[in-house]
Order: sequence, then C-alpha cells, then structure tokens
Amino acid sequence: MHGEAQLAYRLRQQEVLAELGVVALRQTDLTILLSRAAELAADGLEAELCKVLQYLPEENALLVCAGVGWRPGVIGSARIVADLASPSGFAFQTGTPVISNHLEQEERFRTPELLASHGVRRAINVILQGDGAPFGVLEVDSRSTGEFTCHDLTFLQGAANILGMAIERRRYVRDLTAAVDNQNVLLKEINHRVKNSLQMVASMLSLQASALRDNPAGQSLQDAIGRISAVARVHERLYRSANVASVDLGAYIGDLCRDLSNLATSCYIRYVQDAEVSIATDRAVNVGLLATELISNAIKHAYPGAGEGVVDVRLDRQSDASVTLAIRDYGAGLPEGFKTSASGGLGMKIVRALLGQCRATLTIVNHAPGTEFVIELSLADNPLPS
Repeated sequence: MHGEAQLAYRLRQQEVLAELGVVALRQTDLTILLSRAAELAADGLEAELCKVLQYLPEENALLVCAGVGWRPGVIGSARIVADLASPSGFAFQTGTPVISNHLEQEERFRTPELLASHGVRRAINVILQGDGAPFGVLEVDSRSTGEFTCHDLTFLQGAANILGMAIERRRYVRDLTAAVDNQNVLLKEINHRVKNSLQMVASMLSLQASALRDNPAGQSLQDAIGRISAVARVHERLYRSANVASVDLGAYIGDLCRDLSNLATSCYIRYVQDAEVSIATDRAVNVGLLATELISNAIKHAYPGAGEGVVDVRLDRQSDASVTLAIRDYGAGLPEGFKTSASGGLGMKIVRALLGQCRATLTIVNHAPGTEFVIELSLADNPLPS
C-alpha cells in the first residue's frame, strides 16, 4: 500500500478513533459498546474479524465477550487460555502488544483452535487496561495475506485506550452508585431507629401523663409528647421514602394532626391541603413543631377544661414562592391586647423561636368566635424544588 492509498487508510483510522470516542462517551450499555468497538476496530484495520476478550480470573481464561465476523455460538462462550503460549494470553500477561503476521509459521506461540478453525492468517493483540485491573484484550484477526504494521498497532492501542477508559468509567460509576445506595440504606436505618427511639420515649411519657391526669404536670407531659411525635413523624417518613433530603409537608402536617387528635380526645382537628409542597427535611421539622405548638395552644386555651371543640388546619399554596399554614379555633378568643412578642408563656416562646428558624411570619386574625393563626412560609430560599 503506497501513496494516496496509504494516506487514505491512515485517515480512515483517525476517523474510526474519533467515532469510537463519541460512542464511548454516549453509550452506557457495556455490551453494545464492546460490540461497536469490535466493529470499528475491524473496520480501521480492514480486517474480517475482531474480538474483545474479557479475563476470567477464576478460570485464568479469556472469554470472547464481544466481536464481529465469528460463527454463531462463539461470542459469550469461546475461551482462550490466558497463558504465555498464546498471542492474546501473552499480551494480557505481559501488557506487551503482539503482532503475528504469519500464524502458520509462528514459533513463539501456539495458534488457538478458534483462530485456526476460522482460517485466520494474521492477528494483532493489545491489552485493554483502565486505571484498575486489566479488563482483557482487544484482538483483530484477518484471513487475508499482508502484514499488520507498527502504525496499525498504534491505531489499535489507541482504540483499546479509549475502550479501557470507558470500561473504567463504568466501573467507577457502578462503584459510586453502590456506595450511594449503601449510604441511603444506612440513612434509612438510622431514621428508622431514631423514629422507634422517639416513639418509645413518647410512650413512656404517655404512661407518666396518665398517672398525672388531674395534675398540671400531666398537661406539660402531653405537650412534650406532641413535640416528640412531631420529630418522630419526620424520621418515619424519611425511612419509608426514597428521598431523605426532603419531606412532603402536606402529608407530614396531616400525620401530626391525626396524632394530636388521638391525644386531645375532647377536640376534633380537621385538616385540609390544596397542593403538595416538598421542603427540606430540617425545615419540615421546624414547621411541624410550630404547627404542633399552635394546635396544642388552641386545644388548651380555646377550649379550656373539658370543653369540646374544633380546630381547623389548612395548608394552601399561594404561589411558587410561598405557602400558608392556617390554624383556627372557634373558642373564646385571645385576651384583649394580646401580642405574641410580649407573651411570656413557654408555648409562645417556642413559637417565636421556631418562626425565626423557619424563616416564616405569623399573622393573628381575631374572629367572632375564635382566633386564626396564619403562618406564611417562603419557598424562595428553599434549597429543594417544590
């Protein structure tokens, strides 16, 4: 091959390498990638056959895992012993490329039966090496006379390097995915255990509160139970969810309302939501504690003693940037001149602290009868899409 034909041949090899690079970047299916690489390698060397050999350490053998030009039944089944006596085995064991232009006269290696049965006269082998352990060997075979040259070896090694990097990238992604999956499992297990621990504490406090039914301390214990349940509910949702970074605020508030209804048998809590709102987990805990405080305050102060009543809780999506949580009772109303900023009660102190942590504002609306507390929560600075 001389002159223009030689130039066209080398240019075609460069085109093949460029195409293989694009395929390696785009293709995530390893089987398809290896098959296409074999086709392109054979094309670049104008050969009839090519195979990708994967090393099987438990057998010390090279498996034909992909290829082109072979009879049915070869790919995925045929094996070549990975010893120094075969061209592909020598290339794998030593990392040294091998060119055998006259297999019928080859004295360095034995000719594998697979090549002899397919009438192969010449072969060229290079190792498939990534950053980790070698994957195997890339081999191009031809039935025609002629010779593979050092320039052909450079081309094939370039193809093997591209393919090796793609294989190593797949290994890296697989290992990274496994690590992330394992981390998620650990996070779910932690949330599950935290939820169980909090529920145990709440149960112990419930027993103590029952013994102090007519004592003011009993009500304080009930308040503490509500706060603990609010946190436990978040952890319950996290270990059941595929996403540990965010919580569906609407469903979470609904769960809290059911918990509080069970604790406050004299009051009926009605909950309505008009849209799903996903917010960061830490922020959901604070909103849940805030809702628990305001609902508990409504039960205690709007309907004192054994009085029965209704507390309405509503979550509304105002826009993409904000949501409101309204808690309304139909009781006696707040004392005249009541201000949240001046109240010295523990409940309102907690409410003020939580408003700051939630980056929320509180508006109090006096009704006749009752009082409504409206929390406006900005989603503009929410780190998660809602």
